[in-house]
Amino acid sequence: MGPNAIQKCAAEFIGTFALIFIGAGAIHLTAFPDIGQTLLGIALAHGLTIAVMVSATGHISGGHLNPAVTFGAMVTKRINAPLGIAYMIAQLAGAVVAAWILTQMFDPAVSAKVHLGTPEPGHGFTPRATFFLESILTFFLVFVVFGTGMDSRGPKIGGLAIGLTVTLDILLGGPLTGASMNPARSFGPALIGGYWTAHWAYWAGPMLGGAVAGLLYDKFVATVP
Repeated sequence: MGPNAIQKCAAEFIGTFALIFIGAGAIHLTAFPDIGQTLLGIALAHGLTIAVMVSATGHISGGHLNPAVTFGAMVTKRINAPLGIAYMIAQLAGAVVAAWILTQMFDPAVSAKVHLGTPEPGHGFTPRATFFLESILTFFLVFVVFGTGMDSRGPKIGGLAIGLTVTLDILLGGPLTGASMNPARSFGPALIGGYWTAHWAYWAGPMLGGAVAGLLYDKFVATVP
């Protein structure tokens, strides 16, 4: 007997909690000059967390850990709508709890300096440019999820390829948009910290990118039923 809906949602909660706790936590370290946190360190913190948590939860829930991945699975009918919505609620809840715990760990001045690790536009990026870049980065991510995690022909390498995609996306997009690629990653710190700059772009971009990646993969690449 496979895992039930509660077990699946618990896996999604835990995996997403880990992503925000480690990822946004790593961003907090940039507030300490003596630590010398770098973009590479932040990218690896996110990517390695996704790699291990997708590997740990893939056999339970599919290891989505991201509403954009779940939405891509929903529009391609790989998951039904009620369960998909439950996944998203669990993912958002995990993100919110992780962000709140970070406020209890770090001095408020530190969290304020890094905006609690909330993804925001940088280097003059407009909300529109943020939307487009988040769409493209998420397209890459969800395409890899479909290719390595959802397609039975894909290589059985756990979450490694997915984590590496998160890492490479952050190496480009981190300074420009924060490279969220994940509405839950944006929502948790935004809700707890109150940082809502261009927040719509961090929902619309990833959800569009996830849906397009899923539909294109299913139409042109996926195994024929």
